[in-house]
Formats: sequence, C-alpha cells, structure tokens
Amino acid sequence: MTNIHLETYTQKDIDGIRQTLLAVYAETYRDRLDEPFFTLTEFDERLSRYVAAPQWECVVGFDGEDPVGYAFGYTLQPGARWWDGLLGDVDPSLLAETGHRTFALNELMVRQPWRGTGVARRIHDELASHRGEERVTLLVEATHPKVRRTYESWGYSFLAQIRPALPDAPVLDAMILPLRAATIS
Repeated sequence: MTNIHLETYTQKDIDGIRQTLLAVYAETYRDRLDEPFFTLTEFDERLSRYVAAPQWECVVGFDGEDPVGYAFGYTLQPGARWWDGLLGDVDPSLLAETGHRTFALNELMVRQPWRGTGVARRIHDELASHRGEERVTLLVEATHPKVRRTYESWGYSFLAQIRPALPDAPVLDAMILPLRAATIS
C-alpha cells in the first residue's frame, strides 16, 4: 500500500483515462448500478459534462499499474448550477461564483482493498494542493454520515442540504473547505 503513486490528468487526457474512471466507478457502485442516478450510463454522461467544464482536473492513484481510486472536479463559473436545489437558506454571498473562487470536487472514490489506508486523503490533497481557487466544495449523500464526518475531519464544513437538478438525484450535504484567504479583485 505504500507504493501508491499519483498521476494528474486534464481535459486533454480524458480519452486515455475514461475507461479507468468508468471501471473504478462500476466497481465502487456495483451494488447501486441498478438505481437510476447511479447507472454507469448516467455516470458516463455526467463525466462528459464534468470534463467539458473549465479547468477540469483529475488525480488517479495507482498501485503499480492497478488504479486504486481517483478524484476529479472543475472550477465553478459565474451562474454555475452547482448551487441550484439548495434546501435551506444560505447567505447569497457564499454562493457567488467568480470563475476562480470555488473548485467543485465531483467525485472521490477508492476501491475496497485500499479503503481505510489514507489513500483517499492523499488523492484529495494532491488534487486540492495546487488549485488556485479559494475553496473546495463537495456534495456527500445525506444518508452517509460517516463519510460526512470524514470530510469534516479534513476541515470541511457543512453548508446546507441540496437536491441537484439532475434526474433521480439524492439529497446531498453541500460542504466547503477553505484553501486560502479570499483575494480582492
């Protein structure tokens, strides 16, 4: 487990890593692939939209040649739909996007044999470490409090619950992690 190496990919690399991302997703969500939101087809369609977004980036962890997990996301633009579907009142200033304020972490998943080894945190931190945004946001299923507690232990704070404007989307907890102090522009 100590020989995990991390590779960073951008939009131009998607053709070479798409099948790896889909295979890890299919294994990770194998018990839920029959649920409409979690089908492999739905994920592949979301992946295409994510990759097309500005400044999309992905970090994949490998044990030798074997992918162990990955994280990816993109920079939220002004008017981003990310915050659509909030289920509570939130200060509007927290939702204002500038095109360089917030990195949206779309996915972070690790295959079963490597869970609990710290590799998820390594992948996350590698992806977040060189981002220029002020903060990272992610969404975690409201029915997974253990996952939410993990993110809280990494410094994330709960913002509000949200139901994304996607067919069959579950209720999610929106969380925020400050990366650096806001800059005046």
